[in-house]
Amino acid sequence: MSLDLTWDLSFEWSTITSITLPILIGVAYFYRVGQLRERGRQPSLWRQTSFTVGLAAIVLVTVGPMDDLADNFVFGHMIQHTMLLEEISLLLVLGLTGPVLGPILTKPGFKHLRGLTHPVIAFAIWAVVMFGWHAPPAYQLAAENEVVHLFEHASFVAAGTLMWLALLGPFPKPEWFGNGAKAVYAAAVHFTSMGLANIMMWSGTVLYPFYSASDEAHGLSPITDQSLAGVVLMIQSAVLMFAILSWLVLRWARQDTERQELLDLAIERGIDLDERRAGRAVNAGRAGELRERLLASADGRKPKPS
Repeated sequence: MSLDLTWDLSFEWSTITSITLPILIGVAYFYRVGQLRERGRQPSLWRQTSFTVGLAAIVLVTVGPMDDLADNFVFGHMIQHTMLLEEISLLLVLGLTGPVLGPILTKPGFKHLRGLTHPVIAFAIWAVVMFGWHAPPAYQLAAENEVVHLFEHASFVAAGTLMWLALLGPFPKPEWFGNGAKAVYAAAVHFTSMGLANIMMWSGTVLYPFYSASDEAHGLSPITDQSLAGVVLMIQSAVLMFAILSWLVLRWARQDTERQELLDLAIERGIDLDERRAGRAVNAGRAGELRERLLASADGRKPKPS
């Protein structure tokens, strides 16, 4: 009886934590949005919506029916893990802007966190977290210990957030990390996921015996369950990365047009504009500000404050 009571309390504690943490993050996010609104620098409504949906999705996939599915099947657990690593973390990153993150990154001890969003470092962290937690010993430990399980989920969201910040976030990117490199980065994320998916689909060995009893009770062989998990990972990653790569191609074309328009405007107004400066402005989403500066310089007036 005492063992059952301990498990029930542990379950309740983990459930409360899974609900409370997203709420606290949401409160902090919208407190910051309120501060920025007073200065007219708040994120757009679609960004705020994206962040909110991301937080709500964390609760949906870690509590209730989705968590029950993850407790009983490997493929259910893979749906949960993939959403935390990719879709949910993407929604959170789309809700973040430089002004939102500013106070965090200027605090003592946090200033160097921006370095974690360097494409090479962020990708390495993401890959290590994904493969590390799916190694059988770590996977088994997380399945049996609620505290470790919560830490696993938190690390998925954190690693996914870093990975997407490197690709889509508001921080300045290395000069070499242009649209072509971003496409390679997105493809590397996809093919890394495919590596794990193929291991699970074709290993022929039960990697996670923790689920064997549940699989058999539901009339499903452990190998089939594991293979389905690989299929889930493959499909989710393929659909998401196809969408990201398509978006990058469209963005590439739009940015090239904006860059050329800035260069043409500079030539028309007799202003010397370096191509790299125009490219940096476009990549940072500040083409409008540079256009205003060019027009102001040509007309002999001060540019509007940004």
